[in-house]
Amino acid sequence: MTLLSTVFTPHSRTFAADPYPAYEELRAAGRAHYYEPTRQWLIPHYDDVNALLRDRRLGRTYLHRFTHEEFGRTAPPPELEPFTVLNDNGLLDLEAPVHSRIRRLVAKAFTPRTVEELAPTVQRLAAELITSLHADGGGDLHARVAEPLPVAVIAEMLGIPAGDRGQLRPWSAAMTGMYELNPGEDAARDAVRASGEFSGYLRKLIAARRTDPGEDLISALIAVQDDGDVLSEQEMVSTCVLLLNAGHEATVNSTTLGWLSLFRHPDQLRILQDEPDRLPDGVEEVLRHDTPLQLFERWVLDDIEVGGTVIPRGSEVALLFGSANRDPARFREPDRFDVTRPAADNRHVSFGAGIHYCLGAPLARVELTASFGTFLRHAPGMRLLSEPRWRPNYVIRGVEELLVGW
Repeated sequence: MTLLSTVFTPHSRTFAADPYPAYEELRAAGRAHYYEPTRQWLIPHYDDVNALLRDRRLGRTYLHRFTHEEFGRTAPPPELEPFTVLNDNGLLDLEAPVHSRIRRLVAKAFTPRTVEELAPTVQRLAAELITSLHADGGGDLHARVAEPLPVAVIAEMLGIPAGDRGQLRPWSAAMTGMYELNPGEDAARDAVRASGEFSGYLRKLIAARRTDPGEDLISALIAVQDDGDVLSEQEMVSTCVLLLNAGHEATVNSTTLGWLSLFRHPDQLRILQDEPDRLPDGVEEVLRHDTPLQLFERWVLDDIEVGGTVIPRGSEVALLFGSANRDPARFREPDRFDVTRPAADNRHVSFGAGIHYCLGAPLARVELTASFGTFLRHAPGMRLLSEPRWRPNYVIRGVEELLVGW
């Protein structure tokens, strides 16, 4: 507890700016650490994180096996219902057999071909945003490129009209605030409001697509079926919200964190400029070296043992993705940012593993490759104007702005 109270301080901006020295101490001190402020077991080693992501004795929910009372937990208060209903019906927070059924149906609509067909749109949007930033002589890369690109891509994919897209980012930011450790009343109130507004908007859009289908993903989700089984309206709404929240929050922060790493390692930036074929490996290194999702929570459904420590049923584990991705037992010189690190030997856990492996990972890679590639081709000479201020968030980690110029 002394180590944890002095080393693991997730609500500190200083910690959020650089949690990696703390992770090194946690790995050296053991394989499982109980953190009283959040009542979670912290798991810092790569092999343990990777194994527990695939272990069916853990789950994102416990309600497929236990009631709240049986599991020793309290049901969420009724006033959170708009958020909990929306969140609990999304793939990320479901377990088999419901998870298997919904993922199978969604995968029939959100196919590799869907991502492939989006690639030219991603390239066009990236070029427009970056050309505009360059023409202005610079500005906030975070607000001008990193945020609008994935939102525009997902809005295009879902078929959300251009005039409505400005609401998406605020809704997403409000909802993902609930994924932080011990969110407060203000965060809960914002998430409930955003959940109600977004759900209402999507229900109207789904109704419109039922009568006038298009070439968008919402129309495809309405049409998809498997032996007569179809997605309910709530399942479609929750799927669309998950695609927005999970599908763009990580991409936004990967873009800015990746550029921050490149600015701090100009030799690696030169490699990508001189050898653009290395960009796919570079994107994987960006995702590994400074992952935007630092922690992933799972409930312990049956007793497990980690490094000689028994973690009982009813506990919650916090799998430290950021620590796992810097574990020297798995990665050679893990603290070194190396865009030549072969992707085949860079098996980071930034997209998770097991049944909850990120459904949008292929799209995120397309977006990141398009964004970084366009910058490298059309905007050489870009430089960081000032050190960024870090957001107070730790779980979904990033900066408030990234000011650049030429």
